[in-house]
Amino acid sequence: MTSTLVRRHGSRHETDPARLRAAARARDWTEIQERMLVPLQEAVYARVGLGPGARVLELGCGAGLGLLLAAGRGASVAGVETERPELLAYAERRLRSSVGAPSGDGPVLGDEAWGATGPGAGHSLVVSFRPLGCTAGDGAALGAQLARALDGARRGTQVVLTGWGPPERCAASGVLRAAQRLAEPVAGPGAGRSAGRDDLEDVASAAGLRLEGSGRVSCPFGYPDRESAVRGLLSTGLLDAALAATDTARVAKELGEALHPYTGPDGSVWLANVFRYLVARSV
Repeated sequence: MTSTLVRRHGSRHETDPARLRAAARARDWTEIQERMLVPLQEAVYARVGLGPGARVLELGCGAGLGLLLAAGRGASVAGVETERPELLAYAERRLRSSVGAPSGDGPVLGDEAWGATGPGAGHSLVVSFRPLGCTAGDGAALGAQLARALDGARRGTQVVLTGWGPPERCAASGVLRAAQRLAEPVAGPGAGRSAGRDDLEDVASAAGLRLEGSGRVSCPFGYPDRESAVRGLLSTGLLDAALAATDTARVAKELGEALHPYTGPDGSVWLANVFRYLVARSV
């Protein structure tokens, strides 16, 4: 997947510290972290038989790698990103320049994607690859997006939700929780949480979806060194509360210490993880 990654630096004239930090994290997400979810994305697309004629809406599309994979299968794609809009520039550049993007029905990103339609009208698949089960309130936020995506949707629209697997099988979630505890003096206990067994089912039930199946996918996070691992995990957005409560140096130090058991003799870091997905349909 290296060939799909884009190196895009901000303006050398940018001086606002918050914008510079956001730009650096967006770059780290795109260059380091986003590819870690490819096994999950490929497994989901294989499970639903995604191919030409499909019309995909991704909730929380980030820098667009999931959409790029869908376009490569011949699908028409649209994506929304409400939490980290700075990533949409990467998504647009990737998709507009991709050989795999469908001709005659280009990708739609941002607010326009909610109502985007292709041949046959409406989305045939609504998917979220932002895994549930690592921060408080993530289920409610996804539920609100799902309700908007399915408002007026045709009966039988396919929906796929994804989430972290059991905590004991997700090394990365444990590392993240160690750093998330730094937010507790400000946000209170529970800023970070462990995945619940029924997280995905609860969101699907609240949305009135009919369940069709589920699966699990091994999705390890591998990094050449601890510095890359820290940068990658900081770029996920899952540590925003900790970063707001303290400073980047302290959060990075906490992450580095938590990564020590997963660091090999050559300095590489390997975090074994299992992710879940749930397949459902609107009724």
